[in-house]
Amino acid sequence: MARYGKKAGAKVKRAMHERKQGTLRSGRSGKKVTSRKQAIAIGLSEARRSGGKVPSRSRSRSRSGGRSSGRSGGRSSR
Repeated sequence: MARYGKKAGAKVKRAMHERKQGTLRSGRSGKKVTSRKQAIAIGLSEARRSGGKVPSRSRSRSRSGGRSSGRSGGRSSR
């Protein structure tokens, strides 16, 4: 069974087309989107908002990014 519906594919296709033309803008800041991954994310977000069949976002997105190791530096203390 397909994970994504036709509406999701159409929205991503439109977002990628706009990115190539240079007219795709991000929502909050209004900056021009040049990243392929960001264009796909925008298309999927629009499809999700309009009721298309799109899987929910992964849980790792909600946590803050970056490293979570307690020790700083690369060397051991021995």
